[in-house]
Amino acid sequence: MQRINEDIKSGQLKQIYLLYGEEAYLRKQYRDRLRNALAAEGDTMNYSYFEGKDISVGAVIDLAETLPFFADRRVIVVENSNLFKSGGEKMAEYLTEPAQAAYFVFVETEIDKRSKLFKTVSAKGTAVEFPIQNEATLKKWILGMIKKEGKQITGNALEYFLEKTGTDMENIRKELEKLMCYCMDKDAVSEQDIREICTHRAGNHVFDMVNAIADKRQKKALDLYYDLLALKEPAMRILFLIARQFNTLMQVKELKGKGYDNKAIGAKVGLPPFIAGKYAAQAAKFKKEDLRGALEACVEAEEAVKTGRMNDVMSVELLIVRYSA
Repeated sequence: MQRINEDIKSGQLKQIYLLYGEEAYLRKQYRDRLRNALAAEGDTMNYSYFEGKDISVGAVIDLAETLPFFADRRVIVVENSNLFKSGGEKMAEYLTEPAQAAYFVFVETEIDKRSKLFKTVSAKGTAVEFPIQNEATLKKWILGMIKKEGKQITGNALEYFLEKTGTDMENIRKELEKLMCYCMDKDAVSEQDIREICTHRAGNHVFDMVNAIADKRQKKALDLYYDLLALKEPAMRILFLIARQFNTLMQVKELKGKGYDNKAIGAKVGLPPFIAGKYAAQAAKFKKEDLRGALEACVEAEEAVKTGRMNDVMSVELLIVRYSA
């Protein structure tokens, strides 16, 4: 990110950029910043955007070979093409010696660093990864936006806000926007404000539900399930989230048993360290065989629905009752 900022500031822009990683908000932000730095505002003649796995590499190359119209550059943005995982050989070959006026910005969620295209882009241009941001970075970013609005927030309220929103920066931005409007006449943001206005994600409901199951609080677990149904969350989607939760807990429990700390566990199962700590605490409430049994029960519940032996709402309800009894 620092490299891109320096390139834009100095005006010494590379001919090829690759923006990749799980953090969609940052990918989009830097895609737009590069697009604005490379092409004049409103210049639709020399700016082209391609998206999806079905794009024609030949068409992109043909366009790159076309001289720009009354401009120094022809700017081409290619997003979610999957070319960095397969089928990018032709593009890699072209990029070894592209047209002098052609500038490329590739935007991808997943890439294969062994691919010829990735190696070519890394050698000829700049590849920047945008991973899920850690807790400290997210807190600093959130505090900066709150301060800009002339408001304050306590450490506990900030922790609670992150628990509600998760680590997706786009979701954080949207929820913070709502929160700032709600607290327009206030100097400080409280936990009550967050509770009142911020959307509780389905994943959070499921985490709380599994906690209630572990603590044998059956009524609480069922209330959370009914809340999700009231929010129009499909029963099979809830079952999928429950199964994913148990699967993650089983992995976390095994890694914890091997002596891994929360940071290492988070890296292995794809969770930020502060979230991994919460999963470790929840996993400690279960025996390993209970987690495995719960996963098998999820598969059985799905099969019962697919074969018509039970309706979807009832199958998930019985699963919750069984493990919270």
